[in-house]
Amino acid sequence: MPKEKSGVIYIISLKRLYWGKRTNRAKRAIRKIREFVQRHFGVDEVKIDNTVNNYVWSRSIEKPPRRVPVYVEVVEEEAEEGKKKVAYVTLANLKNVEA
Repeated sequence: MPKEKSGVIYIISLKRLYWGKRTNRAKRAIRKIREFVQRHFGVDEVKIDNTVNNYVWSRSIEKPPRRVPVYVEVVEEEAEEGKKKVAYVTLANLKNVEA
């Protein structure tokens, strides 16, 4: 039997990015997603999938989406220093979500 994925879906609000300058909103949006995941999961490293990056940058640097649905999965990986927690962030598909 296949192992079920244990992850969480979040809808991250990025509307406060519109208070700042237009010229670096998408770059700051990626940084805010990374900070959000680190704050909520307490992980050492956050790896953001290319689909999330493409979704944020899809409307150019000046107009990123105000909300981003993400699926976060935390995995412990072996490193040279020992184990470390890594969070993988992908774009969530909200059409197939069960309540």
